[in-house]
Amino acid sequence: MAALGETTAERPASWREGVRWVERYKLDAFLVTLNKSGRHFSPTTRYRDYPISPRLFHWESQSTTRESSPTGQRYIGHEELGNRILLFVRESDVGESLGASPFLFLGTASYVSHQGERPMAIVLQLAHEMPPDFFQAARVAA
Repeated sequence: MAALGETTAERPASWREGVRWVERYKLDAFLVTLNKSGRHFSPTTRYRDYPISPRLFHWESQSTTRESSPTGQRYIGHEELGNRILLFVRESDVGESLGASPFLFLGTASYVSHQGERPMAIVLQLAHEMPPDFFQAARVAA
């Protein structure tokens, strides 16, 4: 949040959703927790997010997103609109001893395809492969 200019020590921001549109940078930041069995995830927020391959990732939008909505169209046409998608992923929300688990920045991602809506099941292609050890752990966690 701080790196994107969305929070400061004087103005802390909360972030409950797994996606954040940052208008000034024309980017969507997707924060994904793969293992959603914790108490912070209700049945309506247990999206099916998982790596397909080291360069492909299956991500589900929020449960209200329709293909024809401005948000759905922003995801589908992000490249034509000059927008970027940044993908941050972690295995679970609770770490071993330090509290919340950190996210691993997997880089930029591009829309490939989608199915359905409410939520939209979107396939993203990463600009770079995931680290092999993270890819293996992420497949197990998901």
